[in-house]
Amino acid sequence: MLKEISKSVAFHTIGCKLNFAETSTIARQLTEEGFVKVSFNETADVYIINTCSVTDNADKECKTIVKRALNLNPDALICIIGCYAQLKPDEISKIDGVDLILGAKEKFNIHKYIMDLKKDSGVKVHSCEIDQADFFVGSYSIGDRTRAFLKVQDGCDYKCTYCTIPLARGISRSAELGNIIKQAEEISKKGIKEIVLTGVNIGDYGKGEFGNKKHQHTFLELIQSLDKVDAIERIRISSIEPNLLKDEIIEYVADSNIFVPHFHIPLQSGSDDLLKKMKRRYLTHLYSERIYKIHSVLDDACIGVDVIVGFPGETEEKFLETYNFLHKLPVSYFHVFTYSERDNTEAILMGDTVSYSERKKRNKMLKILSEKKRYAFYESQLGKIKKVLWEHENKNGMMYGYTENYVRVCQPYNPKLINQLEEVYLEKLDSLGNVRVRSAIAANSF
Repeated sequence: MLKEISKSVAFHTIGCKLNFAETSTIARQLTEEGFVKVSFNETADVYIINTCSVTDNADKECKTIVKRALNLNPDALICIIGCYAQLKPDEISKIDGVDLILGAKEKFNIHKYIMDLKKDSGVKVHSCEIDQADFFVGSYSIGDRTRAFLKVQDGCDYKCTYCTIPLARGISRSAELGNIIKQAEEISKKGIKEIVLTGVNIGDYGKGEFGNKKHQHTFLELIQSLDKVDAIERIRISSIEPNLLKDEIIEYVADSNIFVPHFHIPLQSGSDDLLKKMKRRYLTHLYSERIYKIHSVLDDACIGVDVIVGFPGETEEKFLETYNFLHKLPVSYFHVFTYSERDNTEAILMGDTVSYSERKKRNKMLKILSEKKRYAFYESQLGKIKKVLWEHENKNGMMYGYTENYVRVCQPYNPKLINQLEEVYLEKLDSLGNVRVRSAIAANSF
């Protein structure tokens, strides 16, 4: 029986798809406890901010969001969860207006902490040692978006010298395969057309599936099992490490009618010297092999890249190695991150720092190159028939969506097409860099 609670709760998520999946799950838990979910732009009794701590900007954003919530309701409870909460609870406790801070282990029990929490009774901090975060909590997002983010893995055993995620999320561990299949079926029954598989290091799927370090299943076995689930129309793989993206996975995706031709593969640097300093588990030769393998079996594949600029020791020469490597490589777009010093990482002690002005300049150079890559990729798709999943938003009379190979497309708004898959003809690029389309049926009538 649901508890009768008249409190309203609002959520704001900073960071990755994994955070969105967990926020959505926590929201469902609180709704079941009797809370009423409202928009973060509305007055609420409780504001929950799920944080990231990959960059310094993510930390600063948390403070901004707290102020925004308090402007809406100065008497509201402010609760901070997520990676920043696990890593720096003492720092967060100094932010005016924060009432509750929950670490990696405690965040999924937030309802127990906020039931009797009073405003201005002092900041309550509940943060575990990260080695206690050795269990898996299944999560998926639904209701807020056209697609669902399904969490299949959490934590990471890699020791990249710039990264705090292992400190914030703990060891690599996985959802039980049967539970993933069950959740995928739940999502599809709710009318969601696309599932995005997410995690910290999803290619490591299977490790810790039953509480031990062995791989009970592999990532290949996971996607093979999902491919057999009825009613799932398409599945997208989120970021996957190049050393874990095996040829068998690429070939399976190429033959699948459900898994889409879109890969996002972190590079971080095109300099082998820097990859070694970062303690990445591959060099540029292997990365190139993965890219060309994808193109050998999937002509129209979209390939995204993560890249870091300004890492310690990144001289002008080493940056140009990255720039030229990406320039020549047949990839479609980049996510460019400016290196920021993070406490308790090896990189912060390395010296050879790059000036902030130089980091900013290099970031801008790669973003310009990324736009050129994306434009060229979009141009290569013009004149083709693709299937788009239409989103609900109406922007100045236009609706938008993504093709299976992640081309952003638009056409005049038609509410009947929301959350529908439609075959379209990719006609032309507009001034905003989107591809204008029309119905494939209409296109074939000419």
